[in-house]
Amino acid sequence: MAQTVVSMNCPKCGAPVTTDQKKCEYCDSPIIISTFNSVYDMPMPQVNKAAGTYRQALAENPDHQGLNNSLAMCYLKLKLYDKALPVFEKAMEDNFDNSETFFYAAICLLKGQKAFLHQRPTINKILEYINAALMIEPKGIYYYFLAYIKYDYFQRKFLITSPNYREVLNTAIGAGLSQHDVNRLYAILGVPKPDVL
Repeated sequence: MAQTVVSMNCPKCGAPVTTDQKKCEYCDSPIIISTFNSVYDMPMPQVNKAAGTYRQALAENPDHQGLNNSLAMCYLKLKLYDKALPVFEKAMEDNFDNSETFFYAAICLLKGQKAFLHQRPTINKILEYINAALMIEPKGIYYYFLAYIKYDYFQRKFLITSPNYREVLNTAIGAGLSQHDVNRLYAILGVPKPDVL
């Protein structure tokens, strides 16, 4: 199903753009944020401005997957996990091929806290989203996040899980995990990295 083309203002410079453009012809910034890398280094005031632009565009086009994903990425950068999660979930409804949407929705469920502090239903939902992301694209960082959940929730609570965190960690390394991705993950999670990982 083709996505509706929406006319809006550039999230960065405010120039008139449409959602079918990759980049703004005036400031060269992306119109739709498809990966968290696009907002990771953005200053907070710019992320706030972009979030406002996406909210405004979504008011008239609430089902636009690209706009929902973009807004969710902004909320995640702002650590507004409770706002980001439903927007990620809205973006998932019609688009099952963006692994990052599932991955970052799983991160939002932790709400900036260690996995150890959450109830089992939340952990089950996180596992569901991580497994969905892995089925779409088996990235090393997705396996690593799964290893973190298996360690911080299951291992620390002495619960049996298969595969265990060590096995999943080895899979992550085999799938091309980089230290840069690991550092970035903990910056997004807002929790310290466990020594064993």
